[in-house]
Amino acid sequence: MAVFPTVQKTMADALGCDEEDIELDVSLIEGLDAESIDFLDMVFRLERAFKVKVPRGKIIEDVRGDMPVEEFEQNGVLTEKGLIRLKEYLSEIPDDRFSSPMRVDQIARLYTPETFCKMIIRAQRAAAR
Repeated sequence: MAVFPTVQKTMADALGCDEEDIELDVSLIEGLDAESIDFLDMVFRLERAFKVKVPRGKIIEDVRGDMPVEEFEQNGVLTEKGLIRLKEYLSEIPDDRFSSPMRVDQIARLYTPETFCKMIIRAQRAAAR
């Protein structure tokens, strides 16, 4: 099953907008006014649609990987290494959307539908293993 059409429909339903508004690269927060409750709703719907589990904080956890927390962030701000790791992980996001310094609580502002497509594909691969 193609991932994006389902993500697009699911997000449009959750956000109460037209499917055409959900483009791969639109910022969910800045472009579509998504709020934290919308993210919970979208993840819940995506989990149901794709029959996968997406734990809260999964993106941050995956970005950090085996990097020690203090190497990744200090006092809620990404370190230089943490920012590099984030840019690699969110490779679909243009460089100019990352700020430096970047607070960990600002990372969700970067998320796009493509970010969620990648997350679903990773979850499907993990479930298949």
